[in-house]
Amino acid sequence: MLSATRIHADQAAVTVVSETKEITDWALRYFGDWWNATTVDVPAPDSGSMTEEGALLLADVDSRRMADIERLVGDYDYDEVDYANARTLVARHEDGAIYAAQPPQRLAYHYEPATGRLVIVGARAQQVAVAASRLARELVRGQLLRAGFHILHSSCVVLDGKAVLAFGPKGAGKTTTALLLAREGYELLANDRVFVRPEPGGLRILPWPSAAAIGFGLLESTGLYEPVRARVLAGEQMHPTQDQRVTDALHAGSTKPIWNAKGKELKPQFFPDQLSSLLRMTLATEAHAAALLFPTVEADAEPHVADAPRGLGEEDFFTGKTEDRYPDIFRLAPENTAPATDLADRLAQLPRRALVLNHDSSTSAGLLAKTAEGLLSE
Repeated sequence: MLSATRIHADQAAVTVVSETKEITDWALRYFGDWWNATTVDVPAPDSGSMTEEGALLLADVDSRRMADIERLVGDYDYDEVDYANARTLVARHEDGAIYAAQPPQRLAYHYEPATGRLVIVGARAQQVAVAASRLARELVRGQLLRAGFHILHSSCVVLDGKAVLAFGPKGAGKTTTALLLAREGYELLANDRVFVRPEPGGLRILPWPSAAAIGFGLLESTGLYEPVRARVLAGEQMHPTQDQRVTDALHAGSTKPIWNAKGKELKPQFFPDQLSSLLRMTLATEAHAAALLFPTVEADAEPHVADAPRGLGEEDFFTGKTEDRYPDIFRLAPENTAPATDLADRLAQLPRRALVLNHDSSTSAGLLAKTAEGLLSE
């Protein structure tokens, strides 16, 4: 029996359809309030594809069809790329159809650009569900880019409809800034990136739903570690991208940082809906940009406002060239997007501060709240 979840953000929409309810339930959970995900009546899969309400994504557990697509990939010349940290074989047919296979993950894909119809099949429901949510987001992303939005590498919190954006490279403190301000009464709009579009009334911000990685140290310093651990011990399932070593540490009650072979810290991974259900944050669905923060975290420093906040650079904008984990193998994004010149100029006019934070969450939160309040009053 078919079930469906419809996801829409502004002018973009995609309907996820499956015979496996776990897959559509996953999409409902993953996009939730951020992208207005709802259960809907099931469209007829063979009646078209690009519906009046957006793209159609068909996802299911189907080993036979997966094998058929894998054979099609093998029949054509294919490229080998790294997509979602997995070896992926991509073949493009002369009629425009795109076929792809991820053999170790037991996943296969078929995309018809002319109709906007994307099929995902695999051997296991959870892996199909993860892939379907990832590609649903990419389908929405392509539609929003065509509607004039850009993607910023930024966390974002909101107060009374006014967005405070935090910028910086990985590890600079974007997540810390968002989490601490969310605990000071702000609404969380995004953990790592946002959609932004210049409009007559200002710079409109929409969220980018994604799993949130929050380190043991930050969870412990904010008093969230033990509540999170208690829920995990009671059976709460964290996002499947969470490393087993992190899960084991939560069960053992350890807060010692864990590092992988590449020197990257492994962190608890939260579903988007767990930011509210587990971490007690209020989520925002849209806002207008009002202020910019540029945090850095120095363990032994006294939290303070730093001199001369930097301007925005190329590293603060996500483009096809900078998106390394999810290359656009299905060509869902437009080849040409609106120039970001106007956006950059208007962001440059917003009040901004550079801040140095430390591992004392209480002191850092106080400085952040005071600074944000001052910026929003300018």
